[in-house]
Amino acid sequence: MVIRPLSIAGALEVTPQQFFDERGSFAEVFRVDRLADEIGHELRVRQTNISVSKAGALRGIHFAALPPSQAKFVTVTSGVFLDFVIDIRVGSPTFGQWDSVRLDAVDRRAVYVAEGLGHALACLEDGVAVYLCSEVFNPAAERGVNPLDPAVGLALPEGFVPVVSDKDAAAPTLEAAAERGELPTFEQYLAHTASLAGH
Repeated sequence: MVIRPLSIAGALEVTPQQFFDERGSFAEVFRVDRLADEIGHELRVRQTNISVSKAGALRGIHFAALPPSQAKFVTVTSGVFLDFVIDIRVGSPTFGQWDSVRLDAVDRRAVYVAEGLGHALACLEDGVAVYLCSEVFNPAAERGVNPLDPAVGLALPEGFVPVVSDKDAAAPTLEAAAERGELPTFEQYLAHTASLAGH
């Protein structure tokens, strides 16, 4: 397993080692101990989500109010996706920037998204994504930023025609969400991360 930090603090790419024989293949995609070595605490999985998408589906940009927000470990079992991690933490050195990882059933990579970060998933080929989440879904804490906000500028592939839910299409721009006080701060992120490490 190779774990690589992305350009956004709190986001990681996880590439498992795969073992092949005449029966097929085997891989350890999630290891709580290996992940803990990187993030400083164990990821407590409290909910697992399965998302089935058609090509063109664009989900996000989603996040939850911090604290506690919701960390995510995302991988796919079929299809091809682009996973985007967006820094929406006011005061962060990389505020408004993003990084992305291609997720598919060949390399079987995963992405870890820390609490306080924005997340979006673009489906390039029909497929299924699986999310391990650190907190249960709390509708009152759910927040969003429009995934097509030009100021964020997610780099969708040429020819990709995004299919966005009404809710995501109605979400505010990053600037508007900041003006409304809906975004987490980098200080909140640091304090929450420190509290998790202290447990």
